[in-house]
Amino acid sequence: MIAFRHFALRRGARLLLSDIDLVIQAGWRLGVIGRNGCGKSSLFAALQGQVEADAGDIDLPAKLRLASVAQETPALPDPAIDYVLGGDVELAAVLRDEADAQARGDSEAMARAHHRIEELHGYDARARAGRLLHGLGFAPETHERAVKEFSGGWRVRLNLARALMAPSELLLLDEPTNHLDLDAVLWLEEWLRRYQGTLLIISHDREFLDGVIDHTLHLVDGGARLYTGNYSAFERLRAEQLRQQQIAHEREQAERAHLQSFIDRFKAKASKAKQAQSRMKRLEKMAGTEAVRAERAFHFQFAQPDRVPDSMLQLEEIAAGYPAGSREEGDDHLPGHDAPSREAAIILRDVRFRLEAGERIGLLGPNGAGKSTLVKTLVGELAPMGGERKAHKDLKIGYFAQHTVESLHAGRSPFDHLQDKAPNAAAQALRDFLGTWNFAGDRAFESVDGFSGGERARLALALIAWDKPNLLLLDEPTNHLDLDMREALADALADFDGALVLVSHDRHLLGMVCDSFWRVADGVVEPFDGDLDDYARWLRSRGAANKKAAKAEAKPATPVESPEERRRAAAQQRENEKASRQRVKKIETRMAAIDAELTALEARLADPETYNGSTAALMKLGQQQAELRREKETLEAEWMSLYEVLEA
Repeated sequence: MIAFRHFALRRGARLLLSDIDLVIQAGWRLGVIGRNGCGKSSLFAALQGQVEADAGDIDLPAKLRLASVAQETPALPDPAIDYVLGGDVELAAVLRDEADAQARGDSEAMARAHHRIEELHGYDARARAGRLLHGLGFAPETHERAVKEFSGGWRVRLNLARALMAPSELLLLDEPTNHLDLDAVLWLEEWLRRYQGTLLIISHDREFLDGVIDHTLHLVDGGARLYTGNYSAFERLRAEQLRQQQIAHEREQAERAHLQSFIDRFKAKASKAKQAQSRMKRLEKMAGTEAVRAERAFHFQFAQPDRVPDSMLQLEEIAAGYPAGSREEGDDHLPGHDAPSREAAIILRDVRFRLEAGERIGLLGPNGAGKSTLVKTLVGELAPMGGERKAHKDLKIGYFAQHTVESLHAGRSPFDHLQDKAPNAAAQALRDFLGTWNFAGDRAFESVDGFSGGERARLALALIAWDKPNLLLLDEPTNHLDLDMREALADALADFDGALVLVSHDRHLLGMVCDSFWRVADGVVEPFDGDLDDYARWLRSRGAANKKAAKAEAKPATPVESPEERRRAAAQQRENEKASRQRVKKIETRMAAIDAELTALEARLADPETYNGSTAALMKLGQQQAELRREKETLEAEWMSLYEVLEA
């Protein structure tokens, strides 16, 4: 159990959090949400002891094992898999002791080390580290490469794998899906569902939060409010609270007006003076419910394009890649290839891709497979290494990529950047346009040096929108954007009249704005027949198929069966499937009952009155919750194994 007692935190002169009283139960999966700058990361820093509370306390269990993702990765010569193994500090130390004892020939020390490694389940640790790397998108041949050979985005993944490797009772993850592709996000979501400890996540990916968390902590106006349920449940509860608050405010305002009217009419009359005084006292004691304030900071839009040609862009039998001496960027920057120049490489072959007016396409596939290569080829930034790119003469592309944000000029303001694009435009027109992107007033003249990542991304999108493109090519535009900004971007893209190609790991954004999907993998670009739920199922089934194929390869050849043996085997298989399906139904029924029991328990644990009762009763509730969660996780694992067998 983690408890905040009258907790307050400042950043310089600014009060971030004030008088926070909060209890987080063991085993909760808590999503911490709120606008950028509200104090989410500072709260994590306080839990890790990196910053001191300005008031109040944080109570943490003694000897709590805490894991989090490091912000920096040193340029180490160590193999990637050894770096990940090092996340389990105790095991890494024992493995070093074993190696030292073996080098000295000290059999007694070796025996002690072997015994401790067994206790720590250390003999399968390398396999576990390999599975983490594989799940996060590292190809097997990269596991032994030196950490220093990986680019920045892949080092972030190494740090995430290292944190997941660490044994912990509390896991803190701050924007873990940044730098991940959709495949890795889906894998991480499954991994976190099986995590046994207490999980705190900061994320602006609502679909990811919905799939992982069971409680939501909303930081707003210096306070913190706890909600039971995932992000969608929070939005429903929050909307209802705001509705009730507005009703209460309007009712109170009407009552205030009525009381004031009575006071004004009768305070001078002796016969009514006592009643007037009574109403004045009542008026003074009223709570003063605030009117609901709109929380969405702003909305914006991409202007109507001047012209949208029917056939916009076409790739015919394209070979896409990088010529000798070029540098890879984006998701095609493969692990272990960080040199500024290299040999020519074809990433995608025989690409046939056609964009018509109004098409809205989402690109799916793992990082390194070629999504950014395809986008750069569509833009014309990469010349085809074979085949032909055909673009309509009226095509006007708006292109966003990570280097778009990085190319903003240091020391210059949003107004300066826009004036560079439109030197002949009136200053007021530039200021008015920037105001629609929330760079109003003096903000338009502030240096971008002090901007957050989200503000820089917003400015980059604004500069693209100024040109009125009829085709938007957006490569991971949501990195660093908070939930409000992502919603505003989704609304703007949904209303955009031109064509769109989008690369994003944000499923909510992809689902809101894309009508069709293409998969980029294994050197091929092809349409994907289905939606994002179908894609997630396809990934799981492919993983199960790969496991099945690996097992089949490991088995020795079996003799050919007779027709009678095949019939008996088929009958037995049908019986097994029938029993498995019956067991699946029983598991689903029991899990539904467990969910209902957990919801009731969590409601009681979220009620402050519960903590006014006896400690024994509170501990019993916590024990019941833990037992139900363990039973559910066991059943989920059994359900998954049965499902994979039935779907195979």
